[in-house]
Amino acid sequence: MADAAQGLPPYEVGRLAGAVLDEVGTVMVGKRDALELVLAGILAGGHVLLEDMPGLGKTLTARSFAQALGLDFRRLQFTPDLLPADVTGSFLYDQRKGDFAFRAGPVFTNMLLADEINRTPPKTQSALLEAMQEKQVSVEGVTYRLDPPFHVLATANPIEYEGTYPLPEAQLDRFLLRVSFGYPTSEEEWEVLRRRMGRRQEESQLAPVVNAQTLQAMQAALENVVVEDSIGRYIVALTAATREHPSALVGSSPRGSLALLLLARARAAMAGRDFVVPEDVKDVAGPALAHRITLRPEMWLRKVDPFFVVEEVLAAVPAPASGAMPTYARHD
Repeated sequence: MADAAQGLPPYEVGRLAGAVLDEVGTVMVGKRDALELVLAGILAGGHVLLEDMPGLGKTLTARSFAQALGLDFRRLQFTPDLLPADVTGSFLYDQRKGDFAFRAGPVFTNMLLADEINRTPPKTQSALLEAMQEKQVSVEGVTYRLDPPFHVLATANPIEYEGTYPLPEAQLDRFLLRVSFGYPTSEEEWEVLRRRMGRRQEESQLAPVVNAQTLQAMQAALENVVVEDSIGRYIVALTAATREHPSALVGSSPRGSLALLLLARARAAMAGRDFVVPEDVKDVAGPALAHRITLRPEMWLRKVDPFFVVEEVLAAVPAPASGAMPTYARHD
């Protein structure tokens, strides 16, 4: 396998990404666009929020990607009585040694499925914050590093059920993008049933296409994807425009610009390119920015969605058409 520090050529990243998506597609029916966004978030080194109605394949998506990417996978069901120590781990007394020993929690894995993250209180939700941002956890004043790669795929139900705790903006901002699948078509739903009957069992097991080391090499390859200056300024202009939109109370933070940059690079690499085009940015703008926008209260009454703000911004901000070398690359 390739050395993670050196990365891979773009065409190889594109080939492997396509093979991973094909493998996941043997279980997930007809959701290629959404699956590509999830994989882009993983390749960009980020965390993904899967927000949709129950029963639309969010949990299956996380498990399928973990299997296809050859990653250690753990699922943590978030409930109202879940404690922060149930996420990070805790110190337990070892009678044989006569001392306290640290028992690692589910967060010590490569891919953590935080299932129904909006069903647990804010104190437990915040236990993930340090792990997601700093790739470490602190328990009783002792810091433990999380081994790379580390990704959180969290699921949330968008409708307000009783007993849910909406994620605060600070934690929403930690997710590189938010993805929704939507209901399948009639043909896609029948294909789900047909494959289930053909499997003759409930669970499906996918063959690993890559392993953790190769995934890190694919992620390292993104640093070689060129972003020309005009496209970088286009990213900044899009994010800034969300702050000035009349429907937005609070627009996207600069972390949104960084998310656009990272995801656009991932999309380019998945297409086998070593340079970003404006279409890469447009493809990820909604998933990367919408969950970072807080609408004015009256917009909720009109049922305006933050995606609408992003769509209007995309229509208003002119896309660049330049082939100049980026300034940061001229000094190499």
